[in-house]
Amino acid sequence: MTVPQAVLPTAPPSALPVNGTVRRIAQIPGGAAAVGPFSQAVVANGFVFTAGQIPAISGLDHQPDTFEDQVRQTIINLRSVLEAAGSGLEQVVKVNAYLTDPDRLEDYNRVYSEFFGTARPARTTVCVSLWGVALEIDCVAVVAGPTAPGTQ
Repeated sequence: MTVPQAVLPTAPPSALPVNGTVRRIAQIPGGAAAVGPFSQAVVANGFVFTAGQIPAISGLDHQPDTFEDQVRQTIINLRSVLEAAGSGLEQVVKVNAYLTDPDRLEDYNRVYSEFFGTARPARTTVCVSLWGVALEIDCVAVVAGPTAPGTQ
């Protein structure tokens, strides 16, 4: 039996430019600084791809006390990144969530619903080991405005 060869594009869709550009947002004005050499978000091909956001208010040493408030702060940080990129929570199409404690999934879902309600973007939630935080969330969202597919 012959296995067909995969046909690979020359560049992944996320690397294709929008109107000839890929925009990287290294730091969000007024937001917590990135804790490594990466961009907080990249806007490409009508989408914004965020880096993982954590419950930091102003660095790893300043986080809310309760898990529920940590989830809220993480989603607030995510919203700030999306808004700086010309998008918002209402335009999220995919969420990846990383929790350190599987027993907190119900608490996570309750707070998550406060922000996403019935919008329900596609989501993956996994339990992992993280550095000094209880959770991390990243997402993909449609960019608002003239560069978004189907917008005027």
